[in-house]
Amino acid sequence: MRKVLITGAAGQIGRSLRELLAGCYQFRCLDLKPISGADDVIIADITDFEAVSQAMDGVDGVIHLASNPDVQQPWEDVYRGGIAGTYNVFEAARRVGIKQLIYASSNHVSGWREVVGESHITPEMVVRPDSLYGVGKAFGEALAQFFVDQYGMSIICLRIGSFLPYPNSDRSLKTWCSPRDLAQLVQKSLDHQDLGFQIFYGVSNNTNRIWNIDNARQLIDYQPQDNAELNYITDKPNV
Repeated sequence: MRKVLITGAAGQIGRSLRELLAGCYQFRCLDLKPISGADDVIIADITDFEAVSQAMDGVDGVIHLASNPDVQQPWEDVYRGGIAGTYNVFEAARRVGIKQLIYASSNHVSGWREVVGESHITPEMVVRPDSLYGVGKAFGEALAQFFVDQYGMSIICLRIGSFLPYPNSDRSLKTWCSPRDLAQLVQKSLDHQDLGFQIFYGVSNNTNRIWNIDNARQLIDYQPQDNAELNYITDKPNV
C-alpha cells in the first residue's frame, strides 16, 4: 500500500480524506497539533524546512493541505504559511525524489470572476484572485508549474469549492464539493501517474455549477456523485 503524507491532516478536509480513503493508502499525518486515531503522526510547522524534510522519508506522494483557511487573513499569514510553507513542502519532496503531489489550492484564485458575475469559469483562464488569500494560492499554483517544468514532477492543483457536509446557502448550491466527491477527485489524481501540471476544480455535479470540470472528467475520469440541488438542507451548520 502506498504511503502518502498529508500536511494539515487535522483539518476538516484532512480528517475527511483520511476516513474515506483509509483503505486505499497508508497515511502519514503532519500538523501543528496531535491527531487522534492516527498511527503515524508528525507534529511540526510547514515553515520548518528540516521537519518537513524528515516527514518525507519513505513517502510515495504528498497531499498538501496545510494553510490558514481564513480568506481575510493578513498578508503576513499568507506569506508565512501559504507561500514560504508551500515552497518548503514542494522543495522537500523534490529533494527526496517524490514525484507526485496534490496541492490544495482554492476557488479564490479565480474568485473575482465570480464577483463580477461570470458563470462559466475554466481552469485555463488567467487567475483573478478575490483576496490576498487567493493571491497566496495563485503563487502555489505558479510554484507547482515551475516544479513540474524544472524537475519533472507531477503536481495537481485542486481549486476546492465549498467543502461542507451539505450545501447550506444559495452560493453553495453552485460551489459545493461533497466529501465523497473530493475524496474521489484526490484518489483519482493520485492513482493517475505522470499528469504533469494540472488544475482541477473541486466541485460536485451541481446543476448550477459555475466552474468547468471537463478536464478532470477527461484526464482522470472524475465522475462526481452528488448534486447540491438534491442535497440542499438549510438547517445543517456551516462547518
